Amino acid sequence: MTQIITVTHTHGSRISVASGGVELMAYVYRPDPDAFEARKPYAHPLRTLAGNPVSGYRPNDHRWHKGLQMTSSHLSGQNFWGGNSYLGPERGYQRVEERVGSMRHDGFEEFTVTDDRLRFVETLTWVENGGQEWARELRTIELHSVEPEEGTWALDWSIHLTNIRGEALRFGSPTTAGREMAGYTGLNWRGPRDFTGGDVIGPDGRGGDGEKGASDLMGTPAADAPWIAFTGEHDGVDGHSTLLFAHAPENLDSATAIHASHWFVRSEPIPSVAPSWAFFEEFELAPGESFGYRYRVVVADGAWDRAHAENYLKNHGW
Repeated sequence: MTQIITVTHTHGSRISVASGGVELMAYVYRPDPDAFEARKPYAHPLRTLAGNPVSGYRPNDHRWHKGLQMTSSHLSGQNFWGGNSYLGPERGYQRVEERVGSMRHDGFEEFTVTDDRLRFVETLTWVENGGQEWARELRTIELHSVEPEEGTWALDWSIHLTNIRGEALRFGSPTTAGREMAGYTGLNWRGPRDFTGGDVIGPDGRGGDGEKGASDLMGTPAADAPWIAFTGEHDGVDGHSTLLFAHAPENLDSATAIHASHWFVRSEPIPSVAPSWAFFEEFELAPGESFGYRYRVVVADGAWDRAHAENYLKNHGW
């Protein structure tokens, strides 16, 4: 049985969702103060039903990492991820402020709250560093399935992006620019510091303990592993939490997806997961054309094994 949620919208700033006396998520859409961190909306904090934090914010190693956020690390020479830009094997990462773009919140086309579900559709504009508007985004976020008996709640996040630039947009990653196994881009989660060294598992025996599990799944095609789960042990309290990341079926269909996805996942030196849409190869979006992806993130108390993850997905359809 699902539990009732409470939604508080501070207009022009943030949306907070609580249940059972715990703030489960805050979605912040006001501009960030530092342009070098690529101003854009993000979801932080994320907490389990027990109140344990499962997202990191502005860690000292990467100040532009903010909970769960949509990113694009390499886009036609611009960086919509934030921070230093990877300029190739010879130059490495450099601080190039004029490469860092932003995602502007324009408004909400829909905002619906029921007893057990929040759904909103946000309009955004992707703006390159010089002020040119390159893309329009419709972002749909739904928080639902708050289930105390399971110790879980779920967040669905979808993107529909349209090229409004006069030429093609090229989507890539540090790996497409020459850095091996660094294909981060797209929807990215940064875990809290105490999740460093956490366990990562996927279907069909993939993954395992700590960074070994992350390394096993790094670069794996989503078609082979449509979900992965990341489990960390908390500081301060005795216990673990698990985040389950899953692709919607249409993401895996070559007839509907603009490009095949691969997993970017690290357990060390930082806890991070992204269902990368341009890990090994770039793809182009022609002027006026659009693409979309849809994802689910399940936040759970406790340490999940493979059977637990698969049973949850089986019992909670799209």
